Amino acid sequence: MADDYRIELYKQHRDAQNQYAYFLLAASGAAIAFAVTQTGEAALSWSMLPLGAAVAAWGLSFFCGCRHLTYVESFLHSNMELFRVQRGEHPEVGGHPHMIQAASDGVRLGMEKKVELAARYARNQFRLLIAGAVFFILWHIIAMASRIPPAPSS
Repeated sequence: MADDYRIELYKQHRDAQNQYAYFLLAASGAAIAFAVTQTGEAALSWSMLPLGAAVAAWGLSFFCGCRHLTYVESFLHSNMELFRVQRGEHPEVGGHPHMIQAASDGVRLGMEKKVELAARYARNQFRLLIAGAVFFILWHIIAMASRIPPAPSS
């Protein structure tokens, strides 16, 4: 009974993490699309550098989100393989206790690396999304300042 609750809690946690990652992916994609629509008629100039940095940050955020999801999926696959190994059902390991232990240790080591990489990509996905927003706001301020009419001469 307690295991059922743990499994359900794990599933809900995993679903929430996936929804968050997909939300950030959608936000990055929408931000890039919005930036493109705002500059459709604009001429290329040095004042566009912050906008270019924003789009680059959002693109990298999108990339990091995709990599994060890839590592999470790979981790889940490794976890399933670990269960097969531990039950003695993996065709390459069989039921020998020493082989099971060696294979389990190897799979766990790989899983730890995947968790570290997934977490790093998840952090960078969020950080780059925010960095893109900061660059976009900087670009917008520069664009607004360039439209201020000069003060009249006396």
